[in-house]
Amino acid sequence: MYSSILLAIDLNDGPSAHKVAEVAFRLAKDHGASLHIVNVIPDFGMSIVGSYFSAAQKKQIIDDERKRFAAWAEEEVPEGISYDLTVVKGSVYDNILRTADKIGADVIVLGSHKPGLEDYLLGPNAARVVRHAKQSVFVVRNSD
Repeated sequence: MYSSILLAIDLNDGPSAHKVAEVAFRLAKDHGASLHIVNVIPDFGMSIVGSYFSAAQKKQIIDDERKRFAAWAEEEVPEGISYDLTVVKGSVYDNILRTADKIGADVIVLGSHKPGLEDYLLGPNAARVVRHAKQSVFVVRNSD
């Protein structure tokens, strides 16, 4: 059913990231699918904030996150599952959707926090991915 799975992971979610990844690992094993794991470094928010970082500092942030991401994957991804890693910076939901389209993903696996009042007004990243994805989306709810 699935041949290409995109796993969107937030390394800052700790145990929740593990729970989301476990779902993607199971799907990859069960379907013999390729696994593409993406970590999106969010924008700094206001462009004025980003202007305080030099190009070298921005590159260092991405390089450091790539190393951290590779170490996470080495520890978490079970043997027998082939995967590739992508680290991008920018809008979380937009980069997840772009990456899914770019790799031809059949399904996107991502986590979602328990919604708060602000989520009903603005919409969290997971909700935007669900609304706009061309692919099926498997949302793993964080019970916290």
